[in-house]
Amino acid sequence: MTRNQVPVLFSETEIRARVTQIAYAIAAMDDVPEIALPILVGGFVFAADLLRALHACCVSLPVEFLQLQSYGDKRMARGEIQVLMGPGQNIRSRHVLLIDGVLDHGRTLARARDLAVSAGARAVTSVVAIDKRRSGALLTADFAAFTHVAHFVVGYGMDDAGKLRALPYIGAVGANLTQE
Repeated sequence: MTRNQVPVLFSETEIRARVTQIAYAIAAMDDVPEIALPILVGGFVFAADLLRALHACCVSLPVEFLQLQSYGDKRMARGEIQVLMGPGQNIRSRHVLLIDGVLDHGRTLARARDLAVSAGARAVTSVVAIDKRRSGALLTADFAAFTHVAHFVVGYGMDDAGKLRALPYIGAVGANLTQE
């Protein structure tokens, strides 16, 4: 599938505007996060943009990474969330900003939150590019650039079995948005 075959859900301009809004909201928190913990791989592009936007708001965060895997090469999540890289010692006693691409059913974000808390995080605030807000999801994100998205999304760091991750916008695989 090529870029031209993936309908745009959210353009680069829309994404940039929402990232800036979220950065201002996070910077205005009473208890501002002290360290960023992006979830690899799907959250890396959003995390980079958000961290730069936070820096522009005078909140410069050190970064640690988590690498979790739930989808593998499929569109349906597997049963167990694999921890490929866990949190480091630097999050102990700190307010962690957990960053991911998509919150679908909440299993990955819930697992990441549990890992951060188990590693001694004082507080955890979550932010995602997309919170699908599914009924029955394990949790909702504290901040989300976009919500109530029903489609399987790609681009902006999110992929379809390893493909389309580098699209500069968020698109919908298998969707014909002009007819919906």
